[in-house]
This record gives sequence, structure tokens and C-alpha cells, in this order.
Amino acid sequence: MGFFVTGTDTDVGKTLVAAALLHRYRQTGLSAVGMKPVAAGCVMVAGRELNEDVAMLAAASSVKLPAELTNPYLFRPAIAPHIAAAEAGVRIDIEHIVACYQRLCAQAEAVIVEGAGGFLVPLGEDVDGGDMAQHLGLPTLLVVGMRLGCLNHALLTAEAIASRGLVLAGWVANRISPAMPRFEENLHCLKRRIAAPLLGVVPFLPEPDPLQIASYLDSFPFLS
Repeated sequence: MGFFVTGTDTDVGKTLVAAALLHRYRQTGLSAVGMKPVAAGCVMVAGRELNEDVAMLAAASSVKLPAELTNPYLFRPAIAPHIAAAEAGVRIDIEHIVACYQRLCAQAEAVIVEGAGGFLVPLGEDVDGGDMAQHLGLPTLLVVGMRLGCLNHALLTAEAIASRGLVLAGWVANRISPAMPRFEENLHCLKRRIAAPLLGVVPFLPEPDPLQIASYLDSFPFLS
């Protein structure tokens, strides 16, 4: 059992939603682990480099597994993954990512995979995040960062997911801009146009955490 979590852009709450979903699985008694195949951007914590997204998923996971499986590609600068990989002299190998995912599946009942940036973010000269999702073959969850411009981003992402032959299992509306004009009207528009269920509406939270986000994910029939 697993899902691929993508978003309309970077910094729209993908990690928070992915970690919240891990908490929901744990609450049902299922073992769950988060995977961030490609991460860029590190901070120094206690003398070692740490990616905050990877750390959040690890903290929310009930199964603790090696970083080489849960995060096979980590780059220091917070830049586009394909640029970071090129600068590091590394080729992001999707087959290796799939192999790591399969090993995680053997050790946890649920694996939540979070993409990097938006759905089609480049991962190399001729591969992108959509290729990774396609090779994993997982149903996809879309996190929509609710702000001005999100309608186009959300609908284009939904089309891109469908074009890869993937199932859009649902979407989450995350209000990242408290001053977004006509929030309810925009939400209604997306509910009409996205052919997948709305799984939760997350209000603007100044200091959000995964457990808090989990309380707003109230429409997950696949958890029962």
C-alpha cells in the first residue's frame, strides 16, 4: 500500500501532508514509512547536515529504516534537483529509486513517497518527477497550495498526472496564503474541475505540524 504525494509547486505543504498521512496510518495501527527519493537543501544540526523534509518524514514514520533507502539522493544546495545533481556529478537513477521503494515495501505496510518540487520538476537531462511517479506506479495525491494562481497550477498538474496514466486518488487544499482573495470561490472551482475527491481543507496555520494537519484530513476512505 502506498501513495505518491506531489504538489502544485515547491513550498505548498507536500511534506506536511505526507507526514500527516503517515500519522493517520499509525493511528490505525499500520506500520508506515515515508520516502523522499530526491531532496535538495541541507541545514547543519548538531554538527551534521540534515534535510528538513527528510527529517520530518522520518519522525512521522513508525518504521525506522536507513536513509539510503528512504532518501537515496540528497544534495546540499537548495536548488533544482537536476542542477544540484549535475553539480555533484551524480545521475539520478529512477530504477534505483524504484528498487529502494520495493525494499521499503517489504518492511512496512504503507509507504508514502513525496516528490520534489512540482510534478514535472526535472531530475536530469531527460527525466522528471512525472517519470519517477510513473515508474513507481502509485496512486497520486495532489497538494494544492491555495494562493492566487493556484487554479491554473492545480488543473495543469491534474492533467499531467492523467497524461502519465496515473490515478489521482485525491487532493488536499492547503491555505498557504491567509490573504488569498475569494478563497471559497476558488475552492469551489477546483472541486468542480478536479475529477478526484477533496480529501481535506487545511486552514492557514502560522506554525503547522503534521499531527495538526492530520486532524484536517477527514476524508481518507482508503485508511479504513
